[in-house]
Amino acid sequence: MKFIETALPGCTIIEPAVFGDTRGAFFENWNAAKFAAAGINANFVQANVSTSTRGVLRGLHYQWPNPQGKLVQVLEGEVWDVAVDIRRGSPTFGRSAAVVLSAENRKQFWIPEGFAHGFVVLSERATFSYLCTALYDREADAGVRWNDGQLAIDWPVAEPSLSDKDAKAPFLADIAEARLPVFAA
Repeated sequence: MKFIETALPGCTIIEPAVFGDTRGAFFENWNAAKFAAAGINANFVQANVSTSTRGVLRGLHYQWPNPQGKLVQVLEGEVWDVAVDIRRGSPTFGRSAAVVLSAENRKQFWIPEGFAHGFVVLSERATFSYLCTALYDREADAGVRWNDGQLAIDWPVAEPSLSDKDAKAPFLADIAEARLPVFAA
């Protein structure tokens, strides 16, 4: 496994070692010891899978309080995946990091607690897997507007298909400080 830091400290791209032959392929997608050695000490308590079609954008989602860290990967298709630092007081507040995740490249993306997360589907269909460090909490469910100009995210889809919730999410500047995570140095 190769762990690649992004421009956002803590957000990490994971490239597995893939062993293949004419029969198919094998790779580890989770190894607690290897992840811990890379500084990722996650205790996953919930696993989710979503399916979406080309142009669907999901996000930018987070939970506060009761934040979730997420280890995400694509099982089928291809997405452009984004993490945004929304931790009050963070030196990288409002900045983002992105990676293409696909069934072909088998990459994973670790998004720690305190970051908003979203993705847009680039293929005809995508099956997306999330391992989460906290259970879903409807009362803590929150989001940031996907096209917030302050974030300057260069989404590869101009007119995505959005849920009503995502289309109406607030801009980062309009979210009360009490509804945002706090940076812990």
